[in-house]
Amino acid sequence: MPTDRLYYHDSFLYEFDARVAESRRIDDRHVIVLDRTAFYPTSGGQVHDVGKFVFDGRDVAVTDVADDEQGRVLHYVAEPIAVDTTIHGFIDQSRRLDHVQQHTGQHVLSAAFIELFNMPTVSFHMGAETCTIDLETASLSPAQAEEAERLANQIITQDRPVTIRFVPLEEASQLGLRKLPPKQTGNLRLIDIQNFDLCACGGTHVTSTGQIGCILLRKAEKVKQGVRVEFVCGHRAIALARKDYSTLTEAAALFSAHIHELPQQIKKALDEAKTVGKVQHKLLEEIAALEAERMLAQSSGSPKIVCAVFQDRDAVFTKLLARKLTSSQPQVIALLASLAVQPTLLFAQSPGRKSNMGQLLKETLSQLGGRGGGSADMAQGGFPAGTMDSQQLTQLLQEVSGRI
Repeated sequence: MPTDRLYYHDSFLYEFDARVAESRRIDDRHVIVLDRTAFYPTSGGQVHDVGKFVFDGRDVAVTDVADDEQGRVLHYVAEPIAVDTTIHGFIDQSRRLDHVQQHTGQHVLSAAFIELFNMPTVSFHMGAETCTIDLETASLSPAQAEEAERLANQIITQDRPVTIRFVPLEEASQLGLRKLPPKQTGNLRLIDIQNFDLCACGGTHVTSTGQIGCILLRKAEKVKQGVRVEFVCGHRAIALARKDYSTLTEAAALFSAHIHELPQQIKKALDEAKTVGKVQHKLLEEIAALEAERMLAQSSGSPKIVCAVFQDRDAVFTKLLARKLTSSQPQVIALLASLAVQPTLLFAQSPGRKSNMGQLLKETLSQLGGRGGGSADMAQGGFPAGTMDSQQLTQLLQEVSGRI
């Protein structure tokens, strides 16, 4: 028979007595069913309680709680407990209070979006650090998010009563619920936030809105079914605000600035880095042009095949060099290698030649376990770090040049 759910009537009940009605294993885990419980099972977007059972001088941890199709609450425990054992249950109080704050905060926030903008909540998820609601709307502006947050916190500071009642489905459908469960039968458990929100819900909740503490919206993003709003309530909001402040303070210290000046300081640093990057790239291009001129002057034959291994130059430089080599003269093949980050090959040729650098590179790498690819005129690939040294790469390029 269904488990008597004590949390339906008292979300602040942290201890209770019960009898073990069933004891079995599910997927190699110990599971017990009690005749009554205050443990909340994962459902409706809210995660489960944890705690312990005490009996016969033993403590057994409760690690997970779930529902089954028969309305029983399954308690996953660290070790088996025999049927008919009388246990004393203890709920993890800090976890329960956190869930109570997050879940009731969600009711207030969802009602605020309905009240202000007629944006219904289509789903709710309670994560380990933050919570989210998905709103049925095409867009949500920052100003709208702030307005909903402001109204939600006004309801909290007014400390409105939050009551629980059970009514038949027929009656509930006439009460103007924010959301009516689609497959519910029998009596509905209603959570009533005085003169603000009435919703059918089986979760744990505060007894007055002041116990939520506060609601802090974190961000909003477009998702498939609308807009996802991330938020935190109560102690979570305080802890996360403290973490954010510490992070901002530490970052501001690096710039010798106030935290409110961080955006401008970061933009300034990015602009300066971009300018320096452009200067460095221009210098690198000039070096590559000079190097290409020197290498071509020392090469002969048709086509000119230039082979080189660079110990301290990365793939960006070798690519620049390859372009300079192959664009300055019509019959040039560049076989280059770099060791700066990991062994990298770059094969290139002057446009219009009939060789296929992509195919040549693929054949070379396939023999040695490397990966890469490219076009007929330029291809790039490499090997895992530490697999090739300078001498091996030099020998490899010589072998490749002999096949052209």
